[in-house]
Amino acid sequence: MKTLIKCLLIVLLFSAIIHQNKAQNLTISEINKKLGKGMNMGNMFEASPLETSWGNPFQNDYFERIAGLGFNSVRIPIRWDLPDRASQTSPYTVNPVFLARVKAIVDNAIANKLFVIINMHHHEEIFTDPEKTKPRFLSQWEQISTFFKDYNQSLLFEIMNEPHDKLTPELWNVYMTDGLKVIRKSNPTRAVVIGPGEFNSLGALPKIKLPDDKNIILSIHYYNPFQFTHQGADWIGTQANDWLGTKWEDLEVERNQVESEFSYLKTFQKQTNIPVNIGEFGSYSKADIASRSKWTTFLARWFEQQGYSWNYWEFSAGFGIYDPTTSTYKQFLVDALIKNPLPEAQKLPTKELYKSNFSNGTDGWSVSVQPGSLANLTNTSNLIIDVKTAVSNSWHVQLNKSNFTLENKKRYLVTIRGFADKNVGVSNYIGRSSGDYASYSGYPQLTFGTDERDMTYTFTMTQPTDNKARMSFDMGSTMAKFTITSIKLEEILETVAVMVLGNQEDENDTTIIAPNPTGGILRIENLNKINTLEMFDVTGRIFLEKNVKGQKTIELDLSDKSEGMYFLKLKGDKREFVRKVMKR
Repeated sequence: MKTLIKCLLIVLLFSAIIHQNKAQNLTISEINKKLGKGMNMGNMFEASPLETSWGNPFQNDYFERIAGLGFNSVRIPIRWDLPDRASQTSPYTVNPVFLARVKAIVDNAIANKLFVIINMHHHEEIFTDPEKTKPRFLSQWEQISTFFKDYNQSLLFEIMNEPHDKLTPELWNVYMTDGLKVIRKSNPTRAVVIGPGEFNSLGALPKIKLPDDKNIILSIHYYNPFQFTHQGADWIGTQANDWLGTKWEDLEVERNQVESEFSYLKTFQKQTNIPVNIGEFGSYSKADIASRSKWTTFLARWFEQQGYSWNYWEFSAGFGIYDPTTSTYKQFLVDALIKNPLPEAQKLPTKELYKSNFSNGTDGWSVSVQPGSLANLTNTSNLIIDVKTAVSNSWHVQLNKSNFTLENKKRYLVTIRGFADKNVGVSNYIGRSSGDYASYSGYPQLTFGTDERDMTYTFTMTQPTDNKARMSFDMGSTMAKFTITSIKLEEILETVAVMVLGNQEDENDTTIIAPNPTGGILRIENLNKINTLEMFDVTGRIFLEKNVKGQKTIELDLSDKSEGMYFLKLKGDKREFVRKVMKR
């Protein structure tokens, strides 16, 4: 009887192994679809020097929990390049004990019907000395890929997390290709995840040159607006404390920023037909709950609308959805990731502070060029910046304009419209015009495409009011010719309550507004005790402001406005009221 039981156990074990290793014959797009909604197991296996060093060790029930919530995949960041895990000298042997530990984790995930991405995380020396570290990097991947070669398509490899610093985008193109060649020796059809340089950023996407391989998934990391997602994060530096209180309110302009930043990725995907995985996105716990819920809900649903798989950063630490000390979930994040529907975006009015289409010259914009770089600025009804040399420091060619006024605690919207003679990413930001030149807006990445487009971003001024702020473009890292057709800075107003009041009646009001409806000229009479007037469109955008103190009658020319409803707000010392104006 015992012999029979042993035989049955052996058969079951063998069957399980055969099932695990059975080919699934999924296409790369189908694999990406299977990744679906995913979770990062952050601050565990990339912790140093031990798995427990960052206070967030893996627990055996985690994958069961994650699958039970409705997630489809896990991404497991792994720091392979530690002396206790891999020899630092040739032949760079990976510790078999650590390999067995990773295998047990992968098997646990697959047993819970999760797809699994294992990567190479925090390979710090390759970022500071790529040439010296490359043989070790390639040897490690040869051993890892050989060890896991018999696993089915539920397991994916990610060659490197967030290449940066001296592992430049150009050098990364070489290293990713060489790494893939090593993997393909033992895993000819394994799905492999590869992201662009500069921390897997959208801004570096125009520089990527993917290998000719049909089993690649493109990875992008997204943490914008950075001042929102990383407020209070002590590893960023003391400036992160200045960002505390930054909100994300699911405004139309905030959503527009996301769509603007992803516009080139959508073009790239159409050109290459490559599936996309958002390998990391998340917001730190110091942000308020409502904003975190709105940001996460929007991105998760929007990524899904685009056909992207995603992996939230992360499960059980500072960004996490689960508190291991209390064994409880942050339900607002779970709901945002798994089930919240996408609501209508909120609209707020804006007030135009600056706009130029350069029809009358450069409007005070100038190019600053550091030694070793070459660029020139011309104006032919647009700003044209021709960068003739490329250097590693993008700020070596800057397009600048100073004397913008930014007020403390106010929010702003920046809109750049333009194109380039090739697809190229640049930084645009507003900050101090002297001293440390610190940025107030973070460093948003804009991608100029060959088609003319709007590029937008928003930010909150967390520093004291600055009447001499400088807007800058860092353009020196790629030879390209940029054409900027317009630049606009707007203040985002905090309320639209006045607009929904419609036609307020004021028994003391003797103001006459006629004709209403108007075909063009609107005459306003009896402006007694009225100091200012503003006009809004139905989206809340302020398009006209006037100081009318002391005037009795004025005329407004609305002939260039489209037919429809507008709002006229009149302000005095002791009263404020709104009138609806119809344009026909």
